[in-house]
Amino acid sequence: MKRAEKAARILEILDALYPETPIPLDHEDPFTLLVAVALSAQTTDERVNRVTPGLFAKARTPAAMAKLSVDEILAEIRSCGLAPGKAKNLKALSEQLVRDHGGVVPRDGAALEALPGVGHKTASVVLTQAFGIPAFPVDTHIHRLAARWGLSDGHSVEKTERDLKAVFPVESWARVHLAMIYFGRGHCPARGHDLTECPICGWAATRKRIAEEARAGGGGPRSRQALASKRRAPRASKRPRRGR
Repeated sequence: MKRAEKAARILEILDALYPETPIPLDHEDPFTLLVAVALSAQTTDERVNRVTPGLFAKARTPAAMAKLSVDEILAEIRSCGLAPGKAKNLKALSEQLVRDHGGVVPRDGAALEALPGVGHKTASVVLTQAFGIPAFPVDTHIHRLAARWGLSDGHSVEKTERDLKAVFPVESWARVHLAMIYFGRGHCPARGHDLTECPICGWAATRKRIAEEARAGGGGPRSRQALASKRRAPRASKRPRRGR
């Protein structure tokens, strides 16, 4: 089955499983979405949704956030992973939005990625979910699933993004991005996953991939790499016993 045909069947399954794909991060506008996505790195969406109400009660706009001290921001987001760095970045990006963009989140990927603490994935989420601009953000769930399903080779997140954009219709990118995240969390975990029982992996994954993951304990690309490294590692030669 060609990748395009596989993607079309996957899209049908995802649309049936997730006819609606709400954004899991609570927000009200582009700025609050930007902040929530920036906070979500190495932190669960549930945790982000717990801390943002207190943060946004103090500062819901770039101008208001820029006036807060780093310590004030940190006090609200302390339970998030990497909180000290995120607090510094939130203040700095807010100051930059005020200084360079009139206190408005730009509708431009390069401008977004120029903000402190905003990478390509975060910028892509804001573009597609806040402004409806076609983008295909790739997180760890999507990267893992694309490799399992044979839609990409798992070589890099950048290549996965290019490959997924090539096989899914541009008008579906926003919902497929979220549907794949939901599917990865609910049906397709990184470890201990029996691909043969998965509603998509069961037919989309190759026999070779299914066998590799079974031997590696059901892990993702890292487990596959570790297994490959073990195979390539030279075996220690047995030393001859010394005579007594």
